[in-house]
Amino acid sequence: MSLAKFLLSAVFLASAGRGHARVLSERAASNITSTCNSISAAVPDPSQVSFPGSSQYTADNAHMYSSSSAASACSVEPSSAEDVSAILRILGSTRTPFAVKGGGHATNPGFSSTTGVEIAMSRLKEISINSTAGTVDLGPGLIWDEVYETLGPAGFNVVGGRIPTIGIAGWTLGGGFSFLSNQYGLGVDNVVAFDLVLPNGTITTVTSRDEDLWFGLRGGLNNFGIVTKFTVKLHPLGQIWGGVLSFAPNQTDVVNDALVKYQQKTDPKSALLGSVVNTPEGAATVIIMYYNAPTPPDGLFDEFLAIPTNQSDVSTRSFVDLYSHLASGNAPQGFRGYYSGVPVTNYSKAVLDAIDNQTTFWSAKLGALDNTTLFNAAIEPFDSGLFSHGSDSAFPPDRSQAILPTCLTIAYSNASLDAVMAQALREFTDAVQAVAVAEGQNVSQAAPYTNYALFDTPIEIVYGQNLPRLRTIKNTIDPKNVMGLAGGWKL
Repeated sequence: MSLAKFLLSAVFLASAGRGHARVLSERAASNITSTCNSISAAVPDPSQVSFPGSSQYTADNAHMYSSSSAASACSVEPSSAEDVSAILRILGSTRTPFAVKGGGHATNPGFSSTTGVEIAMSRLKEISINSTAGTVDLGPGLIWDEVYETLGPAGFNVVGGRIPTIGIAGWTLGGGFSFLSNQYGLGVDNVVAFDLVLPNGTITTVTSRDEDLWFGLRGGLNNFGIVTKFTVKLHPLGQIWGGVLSFAPNQTDVVNDALVKYQQKTDPKSALLGSVVNTPEGAATVIIMYYNAPTPPDGLFDEFLAIPTNQSDVSTRSFVDLYSHLASGNAPQGFRGYYSGVPVTNYSKAVLDAIDNQTTFWSAKLGALDNTTLFNAAIEPFDSGLFSHGSDSAFPPDRSQAILPTCLTIAYSNASLDAVMAQALREFTDAVQAVAVAEGQNVSQAAPYTNYALFDTPIEIVYGQNLPRLRTIKNTIDPKNVMGLAGGWKL
């Protein structure tokens, strides 16, 4: 064959290939649209299903970061477990990709977004207090703000999220770190029951009597079905003490000394959440202090209170008042971003210095590429007994030692830098963890928190020694791999 004929043949085959791919793509889109129409016919109110162009569709698909949003073929807002059952049966039988969205704070692309069918849980907002049983029923469409605003005036609290606008569903199913965790454990340690729609559409309630599903749901996220209600323990709530301290970069060294000393004290009613943020002057630190009583004991927070601040609003107050004054978990409109988790067992001076240095280094390097770049490294100290409050669960895979989760956040606006930003987080994570390992912390194979781990973290690391059991449970509960049609940490 002559070169000219060969090239002509190659061009023809390439064009034919593109045409075939386009036909397959159009056929797939047509099939998903048909699935959307089937769902619309199956739910009580056709307005529960939305298509591109409507405000409901836009809200259903919106996430904290635009980089973790996707344009679904349609969205659906179930209003009951029966709706979820009908939807899952249709999705399973048609093998249609889907996603389940609670608050929309998953930063990993495709974890709660899809080009298939987006299931937005926003209509499921039940809050039902059972003071006799000491529990409250919570719908998966709630955010923690709504929960606290209802429970606080009634004199109750729950082990819940620490930052406003965070949804309860993903937070709980991923594990759940709280201001109350030193006292009562993780979010998964405080669940009494899950109302669950299994992958085959069966509606059931899962409690500690259901050994395998109980183990899997607590930290296993969306691998075993869709939760339509959480029943969680109530805890008494009176006045609390707490607030925010903001420190300038020139105070970083003395703030780190205070953080080291704080970890040497033990009081289960206390909690602290720090944030190292990039500023033009260098890495600055913000500290949220919390004590689950009107006044903390002398000496607990004294090192922080002695440092000059840019801002301080620490006082005795209601928990709702404290929470409402904390910075929102939402990013600026249109921003892109990722989380990454750095598991450590202790925030030593060397680890804290590494976090500060990495924040300063990457802020300068990436800020030169995108001047909107924002860094935030969360310092999350907890007591050594953090994981002792609950029984074995999917997360954490090892309860023998407390692992401090350390959320790294990067936000930016330039979509062409997605890969660069993700790689920066990997290197930041590796650098801090290397310092922890070098000083003897047993974290080289420690599991990052499921809700922080970057999208390409190996599943073997996320679930560790629990992975074989989780896979066995998954194969038993979901032999047709219906939940595999959704994104997330797939087993």
